[in-house]
Amino acid sequence: MEIVLFIKAALMGIVEGLTEFLPISSTGHLILAGSLLDFSRHTGAEKARVFEIAIQTGSIFAVILVYMQRIKDTITGLGSDPKAQRFAMNVLVGFIPAAILGLLVGKVVKAHLFNAPVVATTFILGGIVILIVERRAKQQAQPRIQTVDDMSLLDALKVGCIQCMALIPGTSRSGAMIIGGMMVGMSRKAATDFGFFVGIPTLVGAGLYSLYKERALLSLDDLPLFSVGLVFAFISAWACVRWLIRYVSSHNFIPFAWYRIGFGLLILLSAQMGWVDWSE
Repeated sequence: MEIVLFIKAALMGIVEGLTEFLPISSTGHLILAGSLLDFSRHTGAEKARVFEIAIQTGSIFAVILVYMQRIKDTITGLGSDPKAQRFAMNVLVGFIPAAILGLLVGKVVKAHLFNAPVVATTFILGGIVILIVERRAKQQAQPRIQTVDDMSLLDALKVGCIQCMALIPGTSRSGAMIIGGMMVGMSRKAATDFGFFVGIPTLVGAGLYSLYKERALLSLDDLPLFSVGLVFAFISAWACVRWLIRYVSSHNFIPFAWYRIGFGLLILLSAQMGWVDWSE
């Protein structure tokens, strides 16, 4: 197998890891990176999408590693600790809406919305939403929910429903969770943490389901390529998660909003001027 293909797999893994948990859309960036790297020409379009799903496992492992102590405390406390039980139930409730909707319309979304114009548009719209929510947060008093342990089931359900917007490529699952959480009264830190925790069952469930459906496309020959992407996704996601946890303690998400808007406009302009062929 060409060394160039392994380099492209590593770059795709880095893009996945750096963008999965930032409010800038990993799916959108993978679609764009895949177009620029012409990744599907080497693997085929269907296998390229399976690759993108598979390397999310690396990002999931990174979150599990960072939050290992909280995860262990929750699991061991499920039998007797009300705090652990409430937290686990909130994560489950936050996960269910997107899981159900994904099963119902996921195939249609992948068939019709996985393209650069949609990604660019949702980048821009998502950036505008972040600006509005951040402006509103600045004008309001102290958030009602300071930590994930302050959440009610209704709060978790509301955020879980907002997460459904992330089915549209370019929206950002993490961004929908964080901004959705702030909209229902969560602090940035609480919304970010909850987004990480709900991301574990969401990404695991979506990944296993997609890999099972596309199992006919997989073979042992793909293992080296997929492993490279996964390892680089893990390393970059681990660094990104640790950085983001520190960042939200004293910063807002306005820079990400302007990044989304600027990047979305650049994609539309490059497509219109013919500088980049985003059709692949």
